[in-house]
Amino acid sequence: MEKKIRKPELLVPASSLEVLKTAVIFGADAVYIGGEAFGLRAKAKNFTPQEMAEGIAFAHAHGVRVHVTANILAHNYDLEGAKAYFKELKALRPDALIIADPGMFMLARQICPEIDIHVSTQANNTNYMTYRFWHEQGAKRVVSARELSLTEIREIREKIPADLEIESFIHGAMCISYSGRCLLSSYFTGRDANHGACTHPCRWKYAVVEETRPGEYLPVYENERGTYIFNSKDLCMIGHIPEMIEAGIDSFKIEGRMKTALYVATVARTYRRAIDDCLESVEKYQANMDWYLAEIAKCTYRQFTTGFYFGRPDETTQIYDNNTYVNEYIYLGIVGKIVETGGEARARIEQRNKFCVGDLIEIMKPDGSNIGAKVLAMYNEEGERVDSCPHSKQVIDVALSILPERYDILRVSACPG
Repeated sequence: MEKKIRKPELLVPASSLEVLKTAVIFGADAVYIGGEAFGLRAKAKNFTPQEMAEGIAFAHAHGVRVHVTANILAHNYDLEGAKAYFKELKALRPDALIIADPGMFMLARQICPEIDIHVSTQANNTNYMTYRFWHEQGAKRVVSARELSLTEIREIREKIPADLEIESFIHGAMCISYSGRCLLSSYFTGRDANHGACTHPCRWKYAVVEETRPGEYLPVYENERGTYIFNSKDLCMIGHIPEMIEAGIDSFKIEGRMKTALYVATVARTYRRAIDDCLESVEKYQANMDWYLAEIAKCTYRQFTTGFYFGRPDETTQIYDNNTYVNEYIYLGIVGKIVETGGEARARIEQRNKFCVGDLIEIMKPDGSNIGAKVLAMYNEEGERVDSCPHSKQVIDVALSILPERYDILRVSACPG
């Protein structure tokens, strides 16, 4: 029997309503978001019920699905609030809930059985019997642990029901702890990673101290930049989409619910084109590889790894010996609308980083094109002409040599010339 080729979903994170709209416009098939509680990104902006309703309506109007995280590992004191939250979600009607805790799973099944449940990677899903278990409980999808290889995922696909979907990470940060379950943050700072308050101590610099020599710090591993034994490179599988499809994965998940609209747009647009090219023909996908690699490098990252997909990584392929990001482009803003004033068409944005009249910037469009433009003039909210916009989140109207469209992103190279 010929093996069925599954068309993978591109699942993109959104930290805010603005980022959700960006993800939708720039190519997501589905977005995942968090409410104000019960998700594992407590420091993200997250969504109020009103914003969630607007976001779901916007996504559905564009044929895009919305998944809502409720993937904390719950304590007794969480459960009454979780019941109320699931009742709110029942009325909002997202397409799926992402859940890790069996108790939370049971509550969701009782309160909103009409909403699909996806089992979070936090549930440590590493074998086909676990997948079968969750399928028998009523799960629609299981998110694979990051520790799985493509060979293991392929075997899981062969040994689970055809209607049970597999979701796997394809891009983004790699948690140092097993499937994301980490106690370091709680131990060091009192902020529980499993309740969404992680302080990312795995990115910190560490040394060993011998008990009879206090104050003498011995490096675990050191180079000229320091010691970062827990700090993983970022996952990037842009060059291995055919293998991901062949393994039988239904949803390609981008990590990054703390990221900017520029990051989300860059990653969503690049993977959208790569997936579509690959489904059209592997030859077209391979021919466009230089473009994918060049574009994906324009978002912030910690250097890239393929993680565990091709076997257990060693420290040279996984550990990033620095705690800083590579950042090749600076986010200026997203075009909220085009306004006509005095016969001049201007792009209205909420500015995120300073730029000036005369600067050469880039218009990033959802179709994959990048268009250079010069800043001709700039006006503040009072309509006064200004030379720059120094205040973050200042609303300004910008006249450019090339007129952008609504939802286009304005960015500038961090290394001009």
